[in-house]
Amino acid sequence: MGDIILRLALDLVMIEAREVFQIAKEYLNMYLISIYFDEKTNQTIQELVDKVAKKSGNSYMIETKVPPHITIAAFESPREDSIAEVIERLDHKVHEMKRGMLQWVSIGVFNPHVIFLSVVLSEYLHSLSVLVHETISSVDHVSMSRFYLPMQWMPHTTIAKKLSIEEMLLAFKTLQNNYKMFSGTVTRIGLAKTNPYEEIRVWDL
Repeated sequence: MGDIILRLALDLVMIEAREVFQIAKEYLNMYLISIYFDEKTNQTIQELVDKVAKKSGNSYMIETKVPPHITIAAFESPREDSIAEVIERLDHKVHEMKRGMLQWVSIGVFNPHVIFLSVVLSEYLHSLSVLVHETISSVDHVSMSRFYLPMQWMPHTTIAKKLSIEEMLLAFKTLQNNYKMFSGTVTRIGLAKTNPYEEIRVWDL
């Protein structure tokens, strides 16, 4: 009898563990609202991504086919109907979002694994961040990331990530030798899913 009870208890624990794992897996669905750029700016950034990948030996950004972008909002949601509502709301608001100029002004690091180019948080970029946040933050079952709240985020374009210490040193040296300040135009905004990166919808501005 004791063995039967123990077996039943273990089975119950395994069932609960699978349920917890499934719930956790659902909530790992992270989505990004990002802005994209004109062709010249894309080429400038992509050349830096390619050079860093070649010199450091870390080609994560190339292998995952992540395009040059700046994430202006991020959120989690376990429900597809919530994502559909996010898309619908953005459909109705995108006409208020205009093209604008940005400046990439310095090299930055999220220690220890990410290297990026910093972007000036201009009035244009701040207004876009506020508009997007106000548009989607009230959707049911959407949890906004605290790292991308208006006035509480660092605008940046990732050049390489998942770097080792040695790769980071090589990446930084490569950017020192190849990066110069530049400007570009925001031309599109899009919704994408992470892990792996997958574009869901892109709107022209």
